[in-house]
Amino acid sequence: MTMRVGNMLLSTSVMIIVIAFVLIIMMVPKNVSAQSSVADIVTAEFFNSIIDQADDSCAGKNFYSRDAFLNALNSYNQFGSLSSVDDSKREIAAAFAHFTHETGHFCYIEEIDGATKDYCDESSTQYPCNPEKGYFGRGPIQLSWNFNYGPAGQSNGFDGLNAPETVANDPVVSFQTALWYWMQNVRPVIDQGFGATIRAINGQLECDGANPNTVQARVNYYTQYCSQLRVDTGDNLTC
Repeated sequence: MTMRVGNMLLSTSVMIIVIAFVLIIMMVPKNVSAQSSVADIVTAEFFNSIIDQADDSCAGKNFYSRDAFLNALNSYNQFGSLSSVDDSKREIAAAFAHFTHETGHFCYIEEIDGATKDYCDESSTQYPCNPEKGYFGRGPIQLSWNFNYGPAGQSNGFDGLNAPETVANDPVVSFQTALWYWMQNVRPVIDQGFGATIRAINGQLECDGANPNTVQARVNYYTQYCSQLRVDTGDNLTC
């Protein structure tokens, strides 16, 4: 069987291929373009513009890298993949604003004086603390507390309770735990504006007037990165 289209004759097999192709295109999720563009948004130029501000003596200077981030992204490919490219850019800008603030432009791997602080919540019986380990801030989002290290480890293939130092020793795992925390705690509120992301990360210590200078510092980074990525910031920037 053939069908005339203009001056062309299409065979049945060609027609089937064309129809199948059209159906596949129609079935592709709308967020695929956003998924494939994360590496295009977090360019080497963008990443280096942040880490290059860290002093050469910083431990994180030779630890964090764009390659490590992109490798970690393979485990969390929904990050930076929202319903529009602009929303995806805003999420990426927000995450890197917090990474920048938490690590001092990727200078610090571990929390300053973190080993002297107690981040063991003994009421979290599902994730019991190892008394010989510390659950202080590590990595791009400064993952803290036993109740975060436990599930973050389970999700990313390491023993978060008995080897929390893995987050400070393996740059890919370090970014994986940051993305794990983001997808668990921050992504659900991303549509409420940047201020909601601050509350999700450190709200008790910063929001509602607790530390307005720190909030503004985060907002400044976010505004800067949105400008670099050529997207507006959206509303509700503070908390």
